[in-house]
Amino acid sequence: MTQLIEESEIRFDARDGYSLSGRIIAPADPKAAVLISSGTGFPKGVYRRIALAGAEQGYACLIYDYRGIGGSAPAQLKGFQADILDWGRLDFPAALDRAAALAPDKPLFTLGHSVGGHLVGFADNEDRARAHAFVCVGSGYWGAHDPAYRPKALFFWLAYGPACLALKGYIPEGGIWGGTALPAPVFRQWRDWAFQPRYFGDVLDQIEGARFDRVTTPIRNYTFTDDALASERSVRELMSLYTASRPEILRLAPQDVGASRIDHAGAFRRGAEGFWPMPFNGFDTYL
Repeated sequence: MTQLIEESEIRFDARDGYSLSGRIIAPADPKAAVLISSGTGFPKGVYRRIALAGAEQGYACLIYDYRGIGGSAPAQLKGFQADILDWGRLDFPAALDRAAALAPDKPLFTLGHSVGGHLVGFADNEDRARAHAFVCVGSGYWGAHDPAYRPKALFFWLAYGPACLALKGYIPEGGIWGGTALPAPVFRQWRDWAFQPRYFGDVLDQIEGARFDRVTTPIRNYTFTDDALASERSVRELMSLYTASRPEILRLAPQDVGASRIDHAGAFRRGAEGFWPMPFNGFDTYL
């Protein structure tokens, strides 16, 4: 039987009171709740289709924008002070609590794309979730990307990005950057980590709130063979930080989900419908 799905736009406060934009996509009587966290520069609307698929399987889903991104961006991005640690320590934990309220006293899960999987390692309440599903989550270290992608990464970090900051004070949407506009501190922090051979793994002991090695919640990372960013090496290195969880890594070909191409973000786009039920089928095993 087809579920009756309701959608509603909401605002909710991050841990420090910053107002975040979210969208609830849920059936009338959910069996569990799922927080869906975006990749860097991807607005929440990119994840609407997979959230709808989850709602049709009985899951109440919350998609949201981190501060500085999409519906959570200020009117003027130049000079806006927000970085990835703010997303992990202030935005993600508040969103997780808000998602839990969608299905009180029922199981809670997370689904994180790219940096959305990194944030689990900075959230002090991630253990509210019964399991985490990651999609294309790997290290951001430039040298761990596929060799053919590395020149583009270096150009972005060393030339294009700095030029944008000099001219505008932030990374604008468009150009070689395919995402939404990025606050300058996000770019700088991301670039600093991207030149660490183990990404922020080399500096985790210097980052307040980092708790990757204390995450015991089960993790399954769905990755794709044609992903130039989350290469096999990149995925393995990032997942090695979650030592207590012993995450499971699934390496899929696009054809495994009925798609001709996935790369880093295609799992959420039309043509990848075969993938959308997979994380929720995985959650079913924990109910």
